Amino acid sequence: MRLFTRWAMAMSMLLIIDQSHAEAFASHSRMVLMTENFPPFNMSADGKNFSRDANITGSNTAVIREMFKRAGIPYHLSLRFPWDRMYNLVLEKDNYALFSVTLNDTRKPDFQWVGPLSSTRRVFVAAPGSTLTLTRLEEARQYRIGSYRNASSGAFLERNGIPYSSSLRDQENISKLLDGRIDFWVTNDPVFHYYAAQQGVSGLRVAFVAEAETYQYLAINRNTPEAVTKRLQESLDEMSADGTLQRLQTSFLKSAQ
Repeated sequence: MRLFTRWAMAMSMLLIIDQSHAEAFASHSRMVLMTENFPPFNMSADGKNFSRDANITGSNTAVIREMFKRAGIPYHLSLRFPWDRMYNLVLEKDNYALFSVTLNDTRKPDFQWVGPLSSTRRVFVAAPGSTLTLTRLEEARQYRIGSYRNASSGAFLERNGIPYSSSLRDQENISKLLDGRIDFWVTNDPVFHYYAAQQGVSGLRVAFVAEAETYQYLAINRNTPEAVTKRLQESLDEMSADGTLQRLQTSFLKSAQ
């Protein structure tokens, strides 16, 4: 009994220390959050490649705002371009974070993670009228593939030894498909539907599902106090339990269809 009492007291002290660290951070520091256009999860209200705070929308943006509000942690939010510049900035700078980052084994050691915020499918998209299809991933090596430079789809292709033509912006692959410069666009579902609608393009077809589910997270610089990451994850878990997370995701996904 005495041993249990000591253990319980030790656990209580750890919780108090974690909470005090997070509160101290909230009192003196402000997180710097960055994101990119990745509709319908995060995007600028005017479609531009640079926005701040209220001009940034999307389901994951709404989730992030609510999560930080519940955690009581202040932040600055900006949407920028290109992705790899933001990614490297978060690797280097304390108290910086980036969303929506697809978590994989290669990236996992580089950051602290809060999530998942959302999920997508990794797909091979064919042009309207194309009869091309794949039954196995290995078959893709014989085709001309387009994808997004330095993003998770490009990294997926590289891990699997599939050459591809990279684009600075993911939506540029739509014109490549329509012009016959590539056979497949490797991207995320539902993201490609949103880009196609923006450009007035219909008839794009999922020819192959490479990954049935990939998960997006908030990636936080490793030197940020762990108590901050813990508090954010607890806030997200609370949102999941009370239905807020699903409500925000569903409302934006419906509007994107």
